[in-house]
Amino acid sequence: MTIVRLGYVAMSVHLENASPSQTMTYKQFFQLKDREAGLRKLERIAVSNLQNCLRLLKHNLANDIRFFRFSSKLVPLANHPELKDWKFMRALKEPLREIGDFIESHPQRIGFHPDHFVLLNTTNKDTLKNTLQTLKIHEAMLKGMAVDPKHRCVLHVGGAYEDKEKALEQFIHNWGLTPVSLQDLIILENDDTVFTMHDTLYLCEKLGVPMVFDYHHHLANHEKDWEEDWGRVAGTWTNSPLPVKMHISSPRSDKEYKAHAEYIDPNMFMDFLNEIKGSVKQIDCMIEAKKKDDALFRLVEELGENKQLRWVDKASFEIL
Repeated sequence: MTIVRLGYVAMSVHLENASPSQTMTYKQFFQLKDREAGLRKLERIAVSNLQNCLRLLKHNLANDIRFFRFSSKLVPLANHPELKDWKFMRALKEPLREIGDFIESHPQRIGFHPDHFVLLNTTNKDTLKNTLQTLKIHEAMLKGMAVDPKHRCVLHVGGAYEDKEKALEQFIHNWGLTPVSLQDLIILENDDTVFTMHDTLYLCEKLGVPMVFDYHHHLANHEKDWEEDWGRVAGTWTNSPLPVKMHISSPRSDKEYKAHAEYIDPNMFMDFLNEIKGSVKQIDCMIEAKKKDDALFRLVEELGENKQLRWVDKASFEIL
């Protein structure tokens, strides 16, 4: 049997005034006459975002959801080149500690998925520098929560730069320039356009990195026969302290196949689960849907009468 644990991304459509992604643009910051007052305002926004994260975790606990992805927009302008002297982690120490205390009391899996500008296979030195700095910020926030950063940060392989094979080797080259602590932070996901399951698996096996299998991306990338290599994907998690992780989303329509729908197609999800059941003891499934936690709740309701499943709680079940 395999235990399946459901999670969702970043924010709730059920909690009011709980956005973890409140922000300020650099233009807005620049227009402020008092720079120090502007920095304090940025810190207040970041603290509010973290306080909303704690509200989200409490909401999740009430619904037995123990798998959650934090927004990567918690600290506005955190990596802006004009604010390199800003020591924002000092202001975040207390709210991060409160989140960490809650996670310690109510164990759950949390992590991050930095935005598309985080490119570890770039050939541009400045982009690579910014990528490593962004990863350091994510690592610092996890440490501020007293959460082990190992395998908590999902990345895509990056851009193809008109030569996919060369781009894969560029990733390997840049991996050698990446501090070991940041290497430990990273897990890799296949994308829907360039780097397939097999491309990503090549890197993961070569570098010893766990692979996050995105089922929807795989289907959108027109690659077949994922089932025969599923054992290899699961095997990349052998040395991880965390269970195997995958992403589940559904296409918005046949014409907009790559776009994420508001909810999850339960039949599509079960197609995946029926193939992998029994292959791993546990798998954490991150729901990437426009309706966030409501998509999770609807999926639970739609799967509720499925006789193949035995529910452990309101957000996890065993496949029989």
